[in-house]
Formats: sequence, C-alpha cells, structure tokens
Amino acid sequence: MFVLTVDQDASRRRGDRVDAALAGLDAHIDARGLATDLALPFERTVGDEIQGVVTGAPAALDLVLYLQRRAEWSVGVGVGPVDLPLAGSARASSGEAFVRARAAVERAKGKSVPVPLALDAGERPNGAADEAEALVQLLAAVVRRRTERGWEVVDLLTDGVGTAREAASRLGITPQAVSQRLDAAMWSVQDRVHPLAERLLADLDLAAT
Repeated sequence: MFVLTVDQDASRRRGDRVDAALAGLDAHIDARGLATDLALPFERTVGDEIQGVVTGAPAALDLVLYLQRRAEWSVGVGVGPVDLPLAGSARASSGEAFVRARAAVERAKGKSVPVPLALDAGERPNGAADEAEALVQLLAAVVRRRTERGWEVVDLLTDGVGTAREAASRLGITPQAVSQRLDAAMWSVQDRVHPLAERLLADLDLAAT
C-alpha cells in the first residue's frame, strides 16, 4: 500500500489551507472515481498535515500529481505494509509504510530533492526505489511548471472531451493554438511516461508486500 503524508509549505505565511485541500481532494477523488482505491480517506492528522492510505499505484500517482499541481504541499510517499484500524482513521493506523512516509515527507521539505516530493520503499535491490522516485519527481516538475493556459487544454483532454480539435472548439481557439499549448505543457511527455511511473510504483508495492 501507499501512505501519503502531506505537509503544507509556508503555512505561517499563507495560513492554514488544510480544509480547502481536503475539499479539493474529495472533489478530485470523486471526479476520477478513485474512492474505491482509498484504504483510508485523507484527513488532517496534526497541525497542517494531511494523511491518507491508497491501495494501488495508479491512484497513488494520480493523487501525488494532483497535490503537486497545487504547489502548496510537500508530499512524502511511503510504500509497504499497513495495519488498518477498525476505526478507519489514518491517525489510528500503523505499519512500515507510515514510518517510510514520515521519512519521505521530511526529505521532501529539504533541499536534497528537485521538487517537494520524496518516496521511501525501504531497502530495494538495484536502486528500484530511487528510479521510481526520480521518474515521479520528473512528472511532478512537469506538472508544477504548467501554466493555466496549458491546464485548460490538458484538463479537457483528461476529462475525455475527445480530440485536440474538439478541445479547440470548446475553448474558442484554433487547433494550432491547442497544439502549441500542449507542447508548452509537455503533455506528450507526461502521457508517455505516466504508465512507466505507474509500473515502477506497482513493482515497489508488490515487492513490499
């Protein structure tokens, strides 16, 4: 399983945004149909920290990138066993994945990573965890640099509007303009790399189990 421990950046300067983030997560999870992928729902654990437990690699990656898009959160991903409580609360849970998520989020808040995102799957042979982390960080960097104009097109395509020509019609711009926005947003890079990142995360989850 995947534990996501998420800590707000610069909360003293920006104010507490946990409630807004939880509402946004709930809406995103509902829109993407990810509710069945949550072993434990996201909740405030302490201070300005959020935590949730995700059962599968695709949903974990989706939620990590959603949080990175908001550019307000340091995200730590812990991969490993989880002891699920009867109460259904992350605050009452334990397990190796929680320990690893804690170590990961502390590293995500430091200067040793290119984006505020880190992954910890324990000791894995052949640097598998390092490779997965590097690839997910690359995707996060793409997401974080994308402009609102880029997101307008990417969101339409992700939501199933159809072709780039149909997106252009919806936005009232030319297909060429859509193509330019997609190029600037590095959408084709994300789209091609995403399945590989999912597979690497799934391999880590399988090894941890």
